[in-house]
Amino acid sequence: MQRLQVAILAITALGNLAFSSGTQAYNNSNLSININGIKNLRGQVCFSIFSSSKGFPTDKRNATKSGCVKAVNKTVKAKFDQLKPGSYAVAVIHDTNGDGTLNSNILGIPKEGIGFSRNPRIITGPPKFGDSAIIVVGPNTDIYIQLQYFL
Repeated sequence: MQRLQVAILAITALGNLAFSSGTQAYNNSNLSININGIKNLRGQVCFSIFSSSKGFPTDKRNATKSGCVKAVNKTVKAKFDQLKPGSYAVAVIHDTNGDGTLNSNILGIPKEGIGFSRNPRIITGPPKFGDSAIIVVGPNTDIYIQLQYFL
């Protein structure tokens, strides 16, 4: 009987060790964002990553991570490290004048290129968080965003 108890304890301990080391490996994930369709090489391409609908897609203060890279090619890639696994939505602008904001005309139509994760169709306004949400899990997640220009 004692031998059986020791065997059960050993199996339980090994199972817990295997489970904890497996979950430990993916505490943080990396998100690589590939942007296609950049119209010209002026300015910068700015990214905002949101973990909830609060502020999405325009309020960078509510973004989990954000940043800009210079537009040096017609395609741009940015990598964001140390994201907790979960649901995120990405908003991108091609900030051609470098002012850090999306410029629009008097009707509210963007003058600069915009894009969102999952490439939702944009008709009368920005997509909702749920329409752009992606799942970031595992060590690396790659997404592709096609910029859209309206003017």
